[in-house]
Amino acid sequence: MSNTGNYEAVRKSILGLLDRPEYDDGSVGLVLVRLTCQSNGHSAGTYDASTDTGGSNGAGIRYEAEGGDPANAGLQHARVFLEPISGRWTLAGCVAIEAMDGLKIQWLPGRTDLVDFSKLPPRGRLPDAAQGADHIVALSGAHSLGRCHTDRSGFESKWVHSPTRFSNQYFRLLMRLDWRPTALENGVLRFSHVNEDLGEELMMLPTDMALLNDSSSKRGSRGTLRIRMCFMRTLHKAFANLMELGIQKDADGKVLNSDNVKGGYISVPKKLDALGMPALANKEAELLRKGDEKFRARL
Repeated sequence: MSNTGNYEAVRKSILGLLDRPEYDDGSVGLVLVRLTCQSNGHSAGTYDASTDTGGSNGAGIRYEAEGGDPANAGLQHARVFLEPISGRWTLAGCVAIEAMDGLKIQWLPGRTDLVDFSKLPPRGRLPDAAQGADHIVALSGAHSLGRCHTDRSGFESKWVHSPTRFSNQYFRLLMRLDWRPTALENGVLRFSHVNEDLGEELMMLPTDMALLNDSSSKRGSRGTLRIRMCFMRTLHKAFANLMELGIQKDADGKVLNSDNVKGGYISVPKKLDALGMPALANKEAELLRKGDEKFRARL
């Protein structure tokens, strides 16, 4: 357990969690990045300035109204992994990106938990595409990490050959390979490419393919394709900005959001002793917890 406020110790604790041979491709860094992007009320991508809802402050995913959103399916894995170090969800994603060959992303402390569920965003709110084509392209490039799971998104497969290493391989493959549309048994459409020499199938989602059809995004993809560091720097800026959406600060950097002023947790219902909703939401998470305990015992 890391001491509160000792963020360097927290970073080291997070690094110690990443290597998990029994999970997906051997690293939980992938799901920690996703938790950063979607936690705290789907995280910053849901922030709406006009209603002051969503954003990276609050950890709203603790509430069933947010945690039960289908868009958050599978994130209980990341939350279970981070329980031994008391959360730090946004920091965990930044540490994971750096550990997987990405650039170090500036992370600023000061967030607290929502005091009630009034600031939760409505389900289905999407990230604001008005951020600019370069940011949308860069954030799409995060698909160089991880894979899809049928029980979470309806898709199954990975985007790139090496899903635990941050690179611009996603863009190279998207632009250069022949992607064939395939209708899955569940009716979902995806695009696939099979490397017959390796016997390996890769996939792209309809949203990935849309980058090839949008002129501004396509120019951004080609620029990123040529220069790996260009992608890294653009993603670095986009990710850092995303985490700060909805965070109000004074001249000294102190967070002024109403929930922070109230102190956080003041009205939060007592956390259940068992994970999630009894006999409903977290059977999968409980199995994962037991498996993780066995793994730690072998260390």
